[in-house]
Amino acid sequence: MILLNPGPVNVSDRVRKALTFPDICHRESECAELMQNIRDKLLKAFVPGAESDYVAILLTGSGTAAVEASLISCLPVGKRVLVVNNGVYGQRMSDIVASQRLGVPEIKLDWDTAPDPEKISVALKHHPEVHTLAIVHHETTLGLINPVSEIAKVADELNRVCVVDSISGLGGEPIDVAGSHMYVVAGTAGKCIQGFPGVSFVLIRKGFIERVVKFPKRSMYLNLARHYEAQEQGSTPFTPAVQVYAAFDEALNELLEEGVRNRAERYARCAQLIREGLQTLGVKSVLSAEQQSNSVSAFYVPEGMTYQHLHACLKERGYIIYAGQGHLNDKIFRIANMGALSQANFSGFLSAFKEVV
Repeated sequence: MILLNPGPVNVSDRVRKALTFPDICHRESECAELMQNIRDKLLKAFVPGAESDYVAILLTGSGTAAVEASLISCLPVGKRVLVVNNGVYGQRMSDIVASQRLGVPEIKLDWDTAPDPEKISVALKHHPEVHTLAIVHHETTLGLINPVSEIAKVADELNRVCVVDSISGLGGEPIDVAGSHMYVVAGTAGKCIQGFPGVSFVLIRKGFIERVVKFPKRSMYLNLARHYEAQEQGSTPFTPAVQVYAAFDEALNELLEEGVRNRAERYARCAQLIREGLQTLGVKSVLSAEQQSNSVSAFYVPEGMTYQHLHACLKERGYIIYAGQGHLNDKIFRIANMGALSQANFSGFLSAFKEVV
């Protein structure tokens, strides 16, 4: 089955084979070595040249675990979070902050509207109690890319901490983590890195994590300081998904061999193939070309069809597409080109789509 949903993704045979990693105890040196290898490769991939300025912290859990851990771990007593919300995953960040009563009124935008860094600067100046600015990099609700580099620079100039949800961005979209002074960036294995779901991570500035260890511990499992201190000692506070970590390690090997920039460019070419192919069939994109990501495209359901029928017919032919969310649930569909997929896979999808419509 060809998965054209934004995670889980199709993985390569070598990543799948890595799941047969030998059974080991998570308290032994073999597991410590595996985790340290992953942490080192994450820094090499996403903060090249600035590896000494950041640390990678591993978590067993989906990408949301990394986002929640980032938001609730990185806030000192008496300070607040300002969330930029222009999609389902921005809303999720707002919900996390609200569950702990740690926020100020969010900056809420339409799903097809990217935030203006100048307006965010004004909002931060009006809220001196805000310590953390939270924003999604790749908002997969519609496949919208937010200008996180510019916004992180604004936050840094005002001595605020920028927390970036790049769950669907890292590995597939350009992002200058170190150059933009991003303090905290959350990612996951099972999207553009082409691993399996179940492992997530946080890239965090080294000087900042030393401050975070003194912040309130608002969660037992999702406290970054607890994981950081254990991992720095070659240990882990809780049992990790060892075999999934082994597959993640192999996925990172693949990413480094291909090159992060090359993967993003490959995704961009595949996305363009899909968009041009559907356009020739009269299917309309939701976003303009300049707004779109390299790995997710949103389209209006063809007139006279329902999403459910379109999905069922394509699934019969071996292709899984993805529904819209919220008020667009029955009006749009999404195609993700993440994963270990070839141009032939997308050409086959376009042929199947043409046959169905």
